[in-house]
Amino acid sequence: MERLTENKLILVVRKTRLEELIAKYNTISQAKFYVEHLGADFSDYLNEHENYQRCVRQTESTLQSLGRVQIVDRGFLSNFLFGPRDVVVALGQDGLVANTLKYLDGHPLIGVNPDPKRWDGVLLPFNVNDIGTIIPEVFSGKRQIKEVTMAKAQLNNGQSLYGVNDIFIGPKSHTSARYTIKLHDKQEQHSSSGVIVSTGLGSTGWLKSLLAGANAIANKQKAENAKNTQSPWDADFLYFTVREPFPSNTSAASLVFGKITQHSQLCMTSLMPENGVIFSDGIEADYLEFNSGIVAELGIAEKKGHLVV
Repeated sequence: MERLTENKLILVVRKTRLEELIAKYNTISQAKFYVEHLGADFSDYLNEHENYQRCVRQTESTLQSLGRVQIVDRGFLSNFLFGPRDVVVALGQDGLVANTLKYLDGHPLIGVNPDPKRWDGVLLPFNVNDIGTIIPEVFSGKRQIKEVTMAKAQLNNGQSLYGVNDIFIGPKSHTSARYTIKLHDKQEQHSSSGVIVSTGLGSTGWLKSLLAGANAIANKQKAENAKNTQSPWDADFLYFTVREPFPSNTSAASLVFGKITQHSQLCMTSLMPENGVIFSDGIEADYLEFNSGIVAELGIAEKKGHLVV
């Protein structure tokens, strides 16, 4: 078989809801009993799983006709080493694309929607039948690449973390986070439920919901004005917002929202002896500790994501 390329084609997959249930309850029978005992439709889990596995097999077969293929589960992305010329295909929901993108460095990423009837797929412009056409066009440079600005948390202990949608800095559980926060020449000590730093790609997600709720509660402007924070994916700035800041004798609540640019990073110093965390894109298991003495600088990442469109 003559391959199109000797570069690796990396297929990123994720576990289905059914697989996660089986991992929890040991067998499919026990998983079915649990779901149906609660009055839910187990056939939906089965149909989703069977469709996804069928798409994985079809995608793998198509990719194997074009080059060397390696399948990587989402859970192993943080430890996987991508080759400099690998092309990456993410088969799943939008979240899988975002989770994959932050581990790449200039690699083209192709988002493929395995179930357009189930998932809207803002980051999934292609379906499984498109792959045979898209891959050769990527190699020949005929496909448009859309740049995505990423956020980065750099700690004073040398650790760092990237975020495609957003980065959360705060408590591990539903307690108050204690920290100092500094932007430009303004600095405050805070007690809050955490800080969200959002990219342009993530500006329509968690950030939008936080601002809509804050606007509605304060009743100072219509919640619809939260749409004004929507930014292009390659915006050269980030937004940050503080969740539920609590003013007291030792904590302020005025430095709670603003922009982070190339020339103005957000600096946060933990005042928490334990349970402080930093994680990105909703992946709580892949976190950095943010405990007493840790200083985090939040800013625009030096690298950008490259989505094939």
